[in-house]
Amino acid sequence: MHLPKLTLGQRFTHPLPAASADALLLAQLARQEKAAGRVTAIICADASDARRLQDEIAFFLPGLRCALFPDWETLPYDQFSPHQDLISERLATLWAIRQGEVDVVLLPASTALYRLAPPSFLAAYTFSFTQGQQLDEAKLKAQLSLAGYQHVSQVVSPGEYAVRGSLIDLFPMGSSSPYRVDLFDDEIDSIRTFDPDTQRSQHEVKTVRLLPGREFPMDEAARAQFRTRWRELLEGDPTKSRIYKDMGAGLATAGIEYYLPLFFDDTATVFDYLGAQATLVLHGDLQVPLQRFWHDTQERWRMVQGDPDHPALAPQALFLTAEQFYTLAKPYAQLALRPGADGTAAVAGSPAHPQALDGIAPLPPLTAERSHAEPLQRLQDHLRSSGRRTLILAESAGRSESLQDFLRASGITPTAFASLQAFQQGQAALGMAVGPLVRGFAWLEAGLDLVTETELFATSGGVRRRSKKQEQVSDVDMLIRDLSELKIGDPVVHSQHGIGRYLGLIHMDMGQTDPDGNPALQEFLHLEYADKAALYVPVSQLQQIGRYTGVTPESAPLHKLGGSQWEKAKRKAAEQVRDAAAELLNIYARRAARHGHAFRLHA
Repeated sequence: MHLPKLTLGQRFTHPLPAASADALLLAQLARQEKAAGRVTAIICADASDARRLQDEIAFFLPGLRCALFPDWETLPYDQFSPHQDLISERLATLWAIRQGEVDVVLLPASTALYRLAPPSFLAAYTFSFTQGQQLDEAKLKAQLSLAGYQHVSQVVSPGEYAVRGSLIDLFPMGSSSPYRVDLFDDEIDSIRTFDPDTQRSQHEVKTVRLLPGREFPMDEAARAQFRTRWRELLEGDPTKSRIYKDMGAGLATAGIEYYLPLFFDDTATVFDYLGAQATLVLHGDLQVPLQRFWHDTQERWRMVQGDPDHPALAPQALFLTAEQFYTLAKPYAQLALRPGADGTAAVAGSPAHPQALDGIAPLPPLTAERSHAEPLQRLQDHLRSSGRRTLILAESAGRSESLQDFLRASGITPTAFASLQAFQQGQAALGMAVGPLVRGFAWLEAGLDLVTETELFATSGGVRRRSKKQEQVSDVDMLIRDLSELKIGDPVVHSQHGIGRYLGLIHMDMGQTDPDGNPALQEFLHLEYADKAALYVPVSQLQQIGRYTGVTPESAPLHKLGGSQWEKAKRKAAEQVRDAAAELLNIYARRAARHGHAFRLHA
């Protein structure tokens, strides 16, 4: 695949590759930039693309260290703070960028507009300690409090710490697990990770790094500067504001993040963390989300103005404008991936995109046709005629098993592989693996086709997330995505009526007519229950049907339609869950109330 040559201060514009081929292009670009010692920052017009690309880039090149810089997920001037997990992830990403511990940084365009704490803040308020070093417990507690950590009785979330005798539990910001520090007098005897759910110690580590607990300082000097700059920048009597008074008492009010510039003489931007040598990728049409964000922010600022309890800083103090963003980005080497004039991505050989990515082509229609005797005829024809190897990708291990059953029913038997790299190293013409790709494509340069469930079942090409209706089913792997996954006689579970047996599709006249006056027939699933009772479920309500995973399909016990058996089964399961929860609570309560035995050390 030919990669564009990027130089500082210049922007190379390239059509946005079709399907998930953009992740392949960016993975290879990031590998090239990594070899040159440069980090690749990908700024996405769509926030969902940032998360998608994080997974897909790692799928193509697992060796790349990818990090997502998430948004606060609050609206400008909201009077509540971001979730602590998001702050933890943001601080960890900023630290990793400064330390050269990341190869690819992904962030939404609107997130890139936020002003940040300067890099000097992270450097000054980050500290570490190592097994065997001297540690003053009182000084550590004071340092944790100044760094924004919260003292609790039991540590479960980032930014918390607890002290129990010689044990100090703490959950550093940016860490995936909490740590338990065991002191022997004033020396660190051991440091172990522990499970926040069971509170059981796990493996031993040598060093712990502690990032700040917030994105702003809370020591006396910082709080004094906050109050001084408040009086300088905000109108009105500061003593009428609860935020101002809470800061004097050392309390961080909910929503304090939107007063970030008051803590510092100068704020920073994401460009200050990236450094001057980074390579920027502008993914999609950024102008639209940047202008929309700025317009919405100004509207919200006009709405909150005049509140003496929550006076608001001007948007210019908190965010970059679109013009400022492009000015700061100008000195960098840039690759702009732009969709076509019609909003579509580039396809190799398309007359609308003559410079489209070489070595990439779209797949032909492969959608399963449930009304045909052979639903996967299109896929079978493609496998015979393409002349390339094919890797079919499922989104989870459970979906992989279901998909294999569906393929075997049509005589297609793919070989299972653990990864794309394992498939490329093998010789099998047809393989299956678990992968995060949203849309497949033909990778002509590598001589293989990547086929996803999106192509097979004509599902949405967006990021796959469970909807509220799907949450009724306990496991996403048990969902039925397409009617072609069902065979006549398969047992299924209806969320309201219980276990029945699928007998096929029927068309029914519901009294509606087409524009030409003919009856508009609607498709229904025919489900059979005990005593030959029938239930007809509209195809539009397929999300209410789940896969049966009990005994063999032939022995599945059918529930009585309209009976109480299914409700009793659900009620019994709920009672068992409550009983198990009560038993666990009782165990932990007795464990917390029990006094331990203090052993003496004999010389």
